[in-house]
Amino acid sequence: MITKTAMITICGRPNVGKSTLTNALVGEKIAIVSNKPQTTRNRISAVVNRGDTQFVIIDTPGFHKPRTRLGDYMVNLVKESVADVDAVMLLVEPIANIGRQEEELIARIKETGVPAILIINKIDTVEKTELLEVMAAYSAVHDFDAIIPMSAKNGEGLDELLSELGKYAQPGPQLFPDDMICDQPEKQICAELVREKLLLCLDKEIPHGTAVEVTRFTERDNGIIDLDVTIYCEKASHKGIIIGKQGAMLKKIGELARNDIEAFMGTKVFLQTWVKVKENWRDSTAQLRNFGFTE
Repeated sequence: MITKTAMITICGRPNVGKSTLTNALVGEKIAIVSNKPQTTRNRISAVVNRGDTQFVIIDTPGFHKPRTRLGDYMVNLVKESVADVDAVMLLVEPIANIGRQEEELIARIKETGVPAILIINKIDTVEKTELLEVMAAYSAVHDFDAIIPMSAKNGEGLDELLSELGKYAQPGPQLFPDDMICDQPEKQICAELVREKLLLCLDKEIPHGTAVEVTRFTERDNGIIDLDVTIYCEKASHKGIIIGKQGAMLKKIGELARNDIEAFMGTKVFLQTWVKVKENWRDSTAQLRNFGFTE
């Protein structure tokens, strides 16, 4: 029975492993992951139940220097998510040099006065002796409640982290039902899984200029799901690249996405995809609102 809850934000620069950590904590893939920056665009609340405690883990976009209105929205989301929570996890690379993004996030943590844990991720990529320098560098700029070296990718340090997070749990009622692992509707997660494959398969700026909308999500009597998806891009030339020669690229993206969506939904999925052009949608307040990016 849940008798305590803790709301905890994960923040950090792009590609530091925030969504990988979120998925590891939940034990299921709910946040998309890629090796390209700004993969996560929205705030995702993941639900992790351990014993008598329900953790609500808030995964945020990577903290970066925005170049579009979408970027402004994402950065503001991170700043807001650091306030009004029980604790913050600052995720960093195992590098002793503190970057501008980390400096700004630490300043925001100091400003809000929220307790913070430093998580040094990707420790599987360095020698253990190098971590001492990283710990020393960050300890010199902020008094973190704890410093936890870990690998979100292989799960090393995960139990220690959960034990530490338990210290922030407050007595209170359960916020989400037992069978809920995420505050995102299934339709939205399906759209994000398609976008993940765009990031995987496409190069340079093209995948960052795409948005994905599910226009049909229906279940047949036999359990098969019919899913119609529209991919929006910013230029006609990008549309041609996304579709590919004789539709080969779009077919590849669709097949990869369908495999993940079927694994997530636990049933067969009939996926149809279309590509449309919406020029400069990332700088249009109206278009951002249409795609759900609202304050």
